[in-house]
Amino acid sequence: MKTELIDVSPTRKEIKIEIEPEVVRQTYDRVSDRYAKLANVPGFRRGHAPRNVVRTRFKSEIRGEVLRQLVPDAVHEAIDKHELAAIGEPGIHFDEAENFEQLGERPIAVKVEVEVLPQVALGNYKGLTATRSVRPVTEQDVNRVIEGMLEVSASLQPVEDRGAALRDTVTLDITGKFVDNPEEQDIDVKDIEVELGGEGVQAEFTENLLGVKADEERQFQVSYPADFSSKGLAGRKVDYSARVTAVRIKELPELDDEWAKSIGDFDSLETVRQEIRADLVSRAQAESEQRLRSAVMRKLLEMHQFEVPETLVQHQTSTRLQEVIRDMIGRGIDPRNQELDWEGARDELKLQAQDDVRASMLLEQIAKVENLEVSDEEVEAEIHNIAAAVRQPLEQVRATLTKEGGNRSIANRLRNRKALDLLIQNAQVTEEEWSDETASKLSATAESTEVNASAETSSPNS
Repeated sequence: MKTELIDVSPTRKEIKIEIEPEVVRQTYDRVSDRYAKLANVPGFRRGHAPRNVVRTRFKSEIRGEVLRQLVPDAVHEAIDKHELAAIGEPGIHFDEAENFEQLGERPIAVKVEVEVLPQVALGNYKGLTATRSVRPVTEQDVNRVIEGMLEVSASLQPVEDRGAALRDTVTLDITGKFVDNPEEQDIDVKDIEVELGGEGVQAEFTENLLGVKADEERQFQVSYPADFSSKGLAGRKVDYSARVTAVRIKELPELDDEWAKSIGDFDSLETVRQEIRADLVSRAQAESEQRLRSAVMRKLLEMHQFEVPETLVQHQTSTRLQEVIRDMIGRGIDPRNQELDWEGARDELKLQAQDDVRASMLLEQIAKVENLEVSDEEVEAEIHNIAAAVRQPLEQVRATLTKEGGNRSIANRLRNRKALDLLIQNAQVTEEEWSDETASKLSATAESTEVNASAETSSPNS
């Protein structure tokens, strides 16, 4: 067998293979004789049909069997011969297909396309420059958290001595008829809660429900904007008939030591404030550390630009896309919304996936050069962390990971994490004071990676 290796690119190779006629002929004869022994050919006793008759009658079947016996072994042998670490299945193309009509008389020419990992040449990876800034925690931040906790602790109390006012919550049973298509099925919703003047509440609801009391009825029309979140209502007019079942006002608890004791193991309001501040400081430091790691990784990528295998990029793109979909579902957004630009989102995610693959390859190479290893104890500790994060039994998580080869994946991830830790330890980090400009940069970075989407909701008022 003759082979020729052609370098198409750092990640793509082509092998030209030529299988000699005598090798083809031997296989052709062997397959033909087997068919002759088993085939029923009219005019001949079973197993006694001449070889040339069998070859004519079972031409395509015999040819297919010959190729199945010869080509896969030839491809694997050629890949091994040229010491290629192939990614995925090689692409196989036949040259001079007319030679199949003369099996055993002329060679079979095969062209094989193979995707491989590129050689990663490391440049300087120690002493990378980066800045660290920590978002300061202010009293306003603490107060904001406490306000949110008070909202959670709030209760809705019935209003009996007056009509509904702004910020009251009105509970309704409503029916609605579409003005443009009265024959369409009516809207019929029970126990819908509307916060008058609340964010996202259609103005007509607030205007027509101000002053209502329990057991009263109101009729009004709502004109929904063309960009309304629910496609079934967008751009349409609906005549509503609403019966008020309750009017309630939100009452916040007193911000004092008694409230502090009611929400947990706290002895005073000051203790709550201290705990909140400590948590916010811890989060700010963690965010700062994550930004530093990202900055160092970006610097490493800038210094090491090389082609990465398309197969790995496509896999990572799909992984990122699945993460986006899961996040959307978790936030109540329907990923099937036809208005979502999935093609544009995938193109953007592909660019990020290319960096993901390149970063992983760089960290693996650094780990190899620095002789970084991961112990079984470290893998086991990570499995415990995963089980705790997904809230599943440890043995169930371990069994799933073992079945899917997850232990090796965890070890590789931990090894890459150690390589990034080494980069951070050897980086030239400048401490930078937090500023509005810093916040703007972070915001711009976040927006550049966000997938914009609009959600459909079933509520007619928001």
